[in-house]
Amino acid sequence: MTFWELNRDCLHKNYPGLAGELEKAFRTEKEGNAEWPGDPASITVKEAGENRDMIILGRHVHSPRDPVREAERLAASLPSGTGPVVVLGFGLGYGAEAVSRFMPGRPLVIAERHPSVLKRALEERDLREFLSAQRIIFVIGGNGGGIVSALALLEKSPEEAGEKPPAAPVILKNRTLADLNPSWYGHAESIIHTWASRDDVNLATQRRFGRRWVRNLSRNMTAIRDLPGISGLAGLAGQARAGAGGGALPVFLAAAGPSLDRAGPLLSEIAKRCIVTAADTSLRFLLKQGIAADFVLVVDPQFWNCRHLDRCPSPRTRLVAESAVYPPVLEGAPFRETYLCGSLFPLGRFMENRVDPKGALGAGGSVATTAWDFARALGAEEIWTAGLDLSFPGLKTHYRGAVFEEKNLAESTRLNPAETGAARALRDGAPFKTRSACGGEVLTDRRLSLYAAWFENRFREYPGVRNYRLFPEGAAVDGLVNAEPEALLALPERRDEIEERLEAASLAVGEAFGAPGESRERAERYEKARASLLEGLRRIRDDAKEGAKTAEDAFERRGNREETLKALDRVNRRIARSEVKDVAGFLFPPERELEAALETAKEDRYGRHLEYSSALYRALAEAADYNVRILAEGKKTAEKKGVFPQVPQKRNR
Repeated sequence: MTFWELNRDCLHKNYPGLAGELEKAFRTEKEGNAEWPGDPASITVKEAGENRDMIILGRHVHSPRDPVREAERLAASLPSGTGPVVVLGFGLGYGAEAVSRFMPGRPLVIAERHPSVLKRALEERDLREFLSAQRIIFVIGGNGGGIVSALALLEKSPEEAGEKPPAAPVILKNRTLADLNPSWYGHAESIIHTWASRDDVNLATQRRFGRRWVRNLSRNMTAIRDLPGISGLAGLAGQARAGAGGGALPVFLAAAGPSLDRAGPLLSEIAKRCIVTAADTSLRFLLKQGIAADFVLVVDPQFWNCRHLDRCPSPRTRLVAESAVYPPVLEGAPFRETYLCGSLFPLGRFMENRVDPKGALGAGGSVATTAWDFARALGAEEIWTAGLDLSFPGLKTHYRGAVFEEKNLAESTRLNPAETGAARALRDGAPFKTRSACGGEVLTDRRLSLYAAWFENRFREYPGVRNYRLFPEGAAVDGLVNAEPEALLALPERRDEIEERLEAASLAVGEAFGAPGESRERAERYEKARASLLEGLRRIRDDAKEGAKTAEDAFERRGNREETLKALDRVNRRIARSEVKDVAGFLFPPERELEAALETAKEDRYGRHLEYSSALYRALAEAADYNVRILAEGKKTAEKKGVFPQVPQKRNR
C-alpha cells in the first residue's frame, strides 16, 4: 500500500471528514487573489539527507539538509505550559511531529491554508503514528476563523485528572508557507493573539465597568421577580406550535452593519413572511422604515446602548433584555412586553437560580450573537440576516443614521470633523483584510473576526439551523450562505400566523407567570434569596477582615507560624463554602495586580505570603462591602418605583 492509502485509512478512522476533503485536493484552488493559489502541480518533493523536503515555487518549506533537526530545534524553543500549540503551515509535518514528541499530551491545532499541501504530505510520508498519537484538530482552508472554534473546543473539553485548565496558545509557524500566503497566515496569527489576550481584555473591561454592572443589577433586581424569562418563548417558531401543517416559521435578524441599508425597501415584505428580530442598534432603522420588530434585544449594560432606544417607541415590539442593562431600558421601556434572558453576571445568576431561571442565551461579545441565539431558541429552522457584515464594507461601520454616526455628526467641529470619528472606528481595532462573502477581500478587525468565529462555531454546533445572508458584502463566514432577496420573497406570507403564535405565547406566559399562587411564591423566594445574599456577603466581608488582621498581625510580630497558617486556613474554608463567593469575587482584582504591589522580598517566602494574604483579604472585604452597600441603595430605589409590569394574562385583539 502507498503512504497515501495507509494514512487515508488512519484518517477515515480518526478524521473522516478531513479524508474526504483531502481526496479532492488535486483540483486547482482558485481564490481570486495574487497569492499562491495552492495548485498541486507547483509542489515538488526532493530528498533532504535521510528525509525529504517540500519545494513550492522554488522555495524550500523545510531545511534541505536536515528537516527533522530543524523542527526539533524550533519545537524545543517553544514556551512550556499546558496550552495548545497551533502549527501554522503543516508542510511535510516535521514541526507538528516534533511538538508531539517534545510536548506529549498538549493539544495540537494544525492550521493549513491549502488542502493540497497536507495531502501531499500524506502521500510522501507515513504519518500514522503521529495521527494516532494525541488529540489533534485540523483547520484547513476557510478564512482562518476556524482556529478560534478549535481553541474554544479545547477549552470546553473535560480536562484530564489533575491537569490545569488550558493556558494561552503558542504558535509554531512555517515561515515559507506563511510568506507564500501572507494574508491568510497573518490573519490566523492575529486572531490567535486576540484569542490569547481576550482574558486580559475581559478583565480590563470588568475592572472599568464592573461596578457599573453591579449598580445596574441592584436597581433592576426586582425585574428578576416581576418579569418572565425567554424560556416561555422556546419553540415559538418551531414545528411544535405550527398547528395543522403550518411548519416552522422563518426568522429575520436585523443587525446594524452597512448592508442593512439595502434591506430597507424589502422590510415590509420580509415582515409578512418572517418573525422580525432586531438588535438594539438596528431598531431605529426598522422604525424609520415603518416596521415594528417582533422582538428587540438589549444585553449591553453600558449607557450608550441605552441611547440606541432613544425616541424609538414601538408598542408592538417585545423587549428581550439582560438584567444588568442600564436601568432606564427596563424602567420606561415603551414596548408591548418585556422578557429577561439569563444573566451574564454572578449577582444576577445567584438571584435567578433561586427565584426564577430565565433561559440562557449565548454571548459572543456582540448583541448580534445573542440575537442569533435567541432566534435559534425560538425554534427557527431558517434564519435570514441583513446587516451581519462582521467587517467594514465600503469602509463603513454601520447603516446610515445609526446612533454612532449621529453622535459623530453632533460632536463634529471644524478641527474635529465627523470623518475623524469614523476613521478612528476603522483604525482602533487592529484592522486587516479578510475574505469577502462576495469574492475578493474586505476590511475587518480583531473584534469582528472573533464574532465571526463565534458564529462559525455555533453554526457547526446547530447544523439543523439554516443561515442565510441577503446581501453578501461582508466577511465570509462558514455556515452563513449567500442568498438572493428573491429567495426570501418567494416564501409564503404568514404574518397572520405569526401574530397568532405570538399572542398565544404571550397568553401562555402570562397565565403561568402571573398566576396568583406563583406570583406569591416567587415574591417569597425573592425575599429569601435577597436576605441570603446579603447575609452571605456580610459574612464574607467579616471573614475577610478577620483574615486580613490575622495576616497583618503575624507580619508585624512574626509569631507562631503554625497557628497563623491554621487561622488563615479556617478563614479560607469559610469563604470557600459560601454560596455567594462568586458574587463577592466578581469585583476582585487579578492575582498579578496584588502580587505587583508586594514590597516584601521574594526570598522571605513566609513574609511575602502574609503580605499577599493581607492584600487579598482587604480587597475581598472591600468588594463584599461594596455589594452590600449598593444592594441596600438599590432596594430603596426599587421600593420607590414599585413593581415592573408583568405580561398580561388576557389581551384584546
